[in-house]
Amino acid sequence: MAFTTVFFLFAVLPASVAGYYFIKLVGNRNEKWGDRIGNLFLVLVSLCFYGWARLEGIALLSIYVLGVWLAGKGICRLGKEEKHKWKVYGMTLSILAVTGILIWYKYYNFIAENLNHFFGISLAMSRWIVPLGISFITFTAISYLVDVFRGDAEAGSLLDVFLYLSFFPKVISGPIVQWKDFQKQTVHRQADENAFLDGLNRIMIGFAKKVILADSFGAVISRIDPYVGVGIDVPTAWLFAFFYMMQIYYDFSGYSDIAIGLARLFGFHFKENFQFPYRSKSITEFWRRWHISLGTWFRSYIYIPLGGNRKGMKRTLWNLFCVFLLTGVWHGASWNYILWGVINGICVLAERCAREKSFYQKIPDIVKWAATMAIVFFSWQVFYFSDFNRLEVFMKSLIGISAANAAGTVEYTYRHYLTAKLIGLSAIAVLGATTFCMPWAEKVKNYFDRTKTGLFIKETGLILLMILSVIFLINSSYSPFLYFQY
Repeated sequence: MAFTTVFFLFAVLPASVAGYYFIKLVGNRNEKWGDRIGNLFLVLVSLCFYGWARLEGIALLSIYVLGVWLAGKGICRLGKEEKHKWKVYGMTLSILAVTGILIWYKYYNFIAENLNHFFGISLAMSRWIVPLGISFITFTAISYLVDVFRGDAEAGSLLDVFLYLSFFPKVISGPIVQWKDFQKQTVHRQADENAFLDGLNRIMIGFAKKVILADSFGAVISRIDPYVGVGIDVPTAWLFAFFYMMQIYYDFSGYSDIAIGLARLFGFHFKENFQFPYRSKSITEFWRRWHISLGTWFRSYIYIPLGGNRKGMKRTLWNLFCVFLLTGVWHGASWNYILWGVINGICVLAERCAREKSFYQKIPDIVKWAATMAIVFFSWQVFYFSDFNRLEVFMKSLIGISAANAAGTVEYTYRHYLTAKLIGLSAIAVLGATTFCMPWAEKVKNYFDRTKTGLFIKETGLILLMILSVIFLINSSYSPFLYFQY
């Protein structure tokens, strides 16, 4: 089930909120049991949400959660000290188990295909369907096991672990919430009026990002894509690349806004996942602003355990490269994702080496920003095209030297795609991604939040925006979130 469907919006969401607060109201006499029954209700809703696409997904997820919970209990009983060898063995085996499940479902066919190709063997392909959200669930499970191992948080009850791994706002595409942050919110959380209203506002903003902006750009991309190998003119190629750059940002940041907003309706506070990444003046800064929860996870559970920046420059560079290589691998079982991760890693390494140099510090910020956006712009095309032959043809189309263009076989020019509506949406997208964090925007936001008139204007505007989003949703074909596949 996706958030941006009429059924979820007008049936599942109202029923979930009403049921949860009815339970909280009834359970006010006994706060402890009220929390537990409320959490149980959220688990049941989450399992139904997860199993909507495939009913057997409920059983698979339940078995997985039970295994993670037992592993956490086992780690606790193997020793109190973090470096106790049996405790280390238990944690290592548990992480290997959950990682092995991820590799089996998501990467086995990729590994088998490459082994067959390069070594001439005949490994059979797996026919297993990849469970929805397996990458996010795996990283969440690892966070639970490692936080329990380190003593950063206590092992949770089976109900708490079920809620942590299956909570429907984040189970499919994040954000990746660490156990040590989530555990504190499993009890005694309250969604006051301000938090509830803020949650609704985030949901409305997320819907607008997704169905008005991202889906509009995605519709054009889907129309241009079949002609990439046939022949497109130069402006159309650049429009395609620009629209994808906007689509992937508004699609995933829109999802994150909805997820964060939904969590707040139930009293959970998740950290921000995007902070205007297209304002970055370096790739390093870009990754501090893009998919923040993923970067935080890699820093906590990969970069720092590898040594971080504590063992000299060479080791620091190696650790950073490993993080970005794994970031590429995590996104998908395809060489283009690996290449995309390597490109970002090389850029971060180069910036780490140059950041203290005088020549680098003298470069104007506008030049750094332009160079960063150019790298992001072209690397997104590597991310999009899993077929390197199509990627090559497209890159040639950007400079007008593809064979198809030379032969004059362009089916449609950019005029066929660039409508007045798309021009307007593109302007809104660029402004929204780059200017809404500037000082003037903060002043406007403070006015809307602190005055009754401003609050009325803001809420009225968001309601109208939500109505427009629903109109877009009803009048367009369904388009799932891009990150559902990761």
